[in-house]
Amino acid sequence: MRLLQCIGSLAIALATLASSQQFDIPQMQRDVDSILDRFYDWTQYHGPTAPAAPVSTPVSYEPPITRPSVSPSYWLEQIKHQGVAAFNSNTTYKVFRNVKDFGAKGDGVTDDTFAIQSAIINGNRCAPNICQPQTFTPAVVYFPSGTYLISKSIIDYYYTQMIGNPINPPVLKATPGFAGFGLIDGDYNGTDGDRLSATDSSYRQIRNFVIDMSSIPSDSSATGIHWSTAGATSIQNVVFWMSDMPGTLHQGLFIESGSAGLLTDLVFHGGLYGANIGNQQYTMRNLTFYNAATAINILYNWSWTLKSITIQNCTLGLDMTSGGHDAQAVGSITFIDSAITNTPVGFNISHDLTSKPATGGSTIIGNLILQNVPVAVMGPKGKTILLGTKGSAIMAVPPGVKGHVYTPNGPRNVQGRLNPFARPESLLKEGKYYERSKPQYENVMVTQFLSVREFQAKGDGITDDTRALQWAVDQAAIQRRILFVDAGTYRVTSTINFPPGSKIIGESYAVILSSGSYFSNISKPNPVIQVGLPGQSGSIEWSDMIVSTQGFQPGAILIQYNLATPPDSPPSGIWDVHTRIGGFVGSNLQVTQCPKIANASSVNTSCIAAYTSLHITSTASNLLLENNWFRTADRDLDSPTLDQITVYTGRGVLVESLLGTIWLYGTAVDHHSLYQYQFSNTKNIFAGMIQTETAYWQTNLRDYSPLAKSATLSDLDFAAECEGTVQGGQCTKGWGLRTVNSTGLRIHGAGLQSSFNDYNPSKLPTPYSNRLEPYN
Repeated sequence: MRLLQCIGSLAIALATLASSQQFDIPQMQRDVDSILDRFYDWTQYHGPTAPAAPVSTPVSYEPPITRPSVSPSYWLEQIKHQGVAAFNSNTTYKVFRNVKDFGAKGDGVTDDTFAIQSAIINGNRCAPNICQPQTFTPAVVYFPSGTYLISKSIIDYYYTQMIGNPINPPVLKATPGFAGFGLIDGDYNGTDGDRLSATDSSYRQIRNFVIDMSSIPSDSSATGIHWSTAGATSIQNVVFWMSDMPGTLHQGLFIESGSAGLLTDLVFHGGLYGANIGNQQYTMRNLTFYNAATAINILYNWSWTLKSITIQNCTLGLDMTSGGHDAQAVGSITFIDSAITNTPVGFNISHDLTSKPATGGSTIIGNLILQNVPVAVMGPKGKTILLGTKGSAIMAVPPGVKGHVYTPNGPRNVQGRLNPFARPESLLKEGKYYERSKPQYENVMVTQFLSVREFQAKGDGITDDTRALQWAVDQAAIQRRILFVDAGTYRVTSTINFPPGSKIIGESYAVILSSGSYFSNISKPNPVIQVGLPGQSGSIEWSDMIVSTQGFQPGAILIQYNLATPPDSPPSGIWDVHTRIGGFVGSNLQVTQCPKIANASSVNTSCIAAYTSLHITSTASNLLLENNWFRTADRDLDSPTLDQITVYTGRGVLVESLLGTIWLYGTAVDHHSLYQYQFSNTKNIFAGMIQTETAYWQTNLRDYSPLAKSATLSDLDFAAECEGTVQGGQCTKGWGLRTVNSTGLRIHGAGLQSSFNDYNPSKLPTPYSNRLEPYN
């Protein structure tokens, strides 16, 4: 029986258009323009107009000014840096750059703006507003501990990781006369016609910083970080210090557009807004807000998942009223495992039974604790929808929903309690869904690291690095050391096996690139990376890398995960590891080889580039993934005009784990032919936020026979499943989420998007939606 309904607290954003392309979405553009008009003083901040007003610091918190005179060195600062930028004609290009090597002092006195910016731009990197950025100019910009005084915005570049010492995070401290749109501007000039739109601003990170705005007058419209970005982006372990004086205009994080991404382990002190955000989809985990007027202001969204949010001593917890009652700009949120304390109003929303659009403003709450929050939920015209608690009384808010819900009998607007869905015990820790941040190994000595370059791996994208890379992986596991994969592109011609016990960390998204005949047989697929052999048990940690294919690779399973981690051990983890298939220099799957062909009648078999992105097999269990983007290219990232291309891949993420116990935080799967996510014969899965897009070349092409349906993988049979459907060609697009014989799936937020139809958004039929199909 086919069911079109939501599972658990699934909040589906039925978005009509894709997120990673440069074209106009009229309603979204109107929303963004309205946001920019409202926040003009922040986006065009040119410094204070009056002498600095005093800034108060909460007495219960230590100000960020006091720093140890001597800070322990971090291994990343000490290790020998031998990374290369494969396919970059500049053979002297340096990926790793320490800001102190470019003249930054970090003494809290010297203006370090120019030195820091010099470190970022070094190597003739393409400026955000000058030309189209490239994948072959990656950079890690490292900040030792210290206080770095800045007077203008630090402009972040594409494919850049800004990393501070996590042992004693460096302070970026604004001068009193600071001018610019954020101490860090991650989308420079993007609102004024940047060549790289926010929905294309991918592959970048900020982690381990203190953003200190305390010297900026409180009545100045200053911003900590401007971060309108897309997939494979994150901000981790950052503390924002702002004025908490009455009437303050400071805001910590401002995002007006994009299609992201992960925000995790952030702390906000003070401000008119802690986080002031508009973005299509987001996963926000472990965010803490103190003394803000509004902790989180949602400018617009499609669907967000917020987990482990702590709000203390604010005036308003979360504001969802953007657009108002008759033009709600907020799609939906899922808010779980969180707490609000000493805050007059928890949630301010615009939704009721007559609000527009009918699907807007949907709110799902689960496992929320309130203390001294008199109004838990405030609705239109200040009406109290849900009373909270006063004084020292603690209130556990029962699971509830307000908004648009899909049921077996069709959609309806509801307000009230949900029958709670049992949380599988194996997914919990102390009553909350288990979570774990990406390890940075701050307490590990540099002598405990091995570099792949010590084993003669080249990373130049040309040399066959298979034997060298496997040697390095094996030795690191045997010696119980952490393998450092220096920046580069490591071409491999057979499977690389990660044994139990492996800890592997990449530099600047080091790439493993499959190549050759071993991966060319679609009838006998082979993994590029195999984590554990079937039947093996143990654990791994893997972060900050990309797995890709080169040319014709129809038999390539980019990542096959077999490892069973014992239930009494911490789960294994994969953080910021992505698949990127086609559309970059060195892939041999660019616009020259795989151009857009509208109205194609057959598959261009030379551009079949992968069998599956990620396969979690039946023997695997106890695995956490966070901020992973499994993507087949829709366009050429290294083309000056971001040309559309046609690359074919079979499957996105396939989970067949019999024991389950899998967590998917902030994962996205795009542009695979058969499906994006499929859960088959599995159980006990936490997923949120999940996001998908269909392949742009679908659906005019109906002959998928070269993509070889597998009889052993419970593959989707379009001919059987789509016969007689009302949607016609829409059904034969890659499905967003398909579940087969699976139980205990807890999907807390999903944006499953039907994108183009034969490359053209205007050809989307009405009605439209991606496919959500649970079975049995």
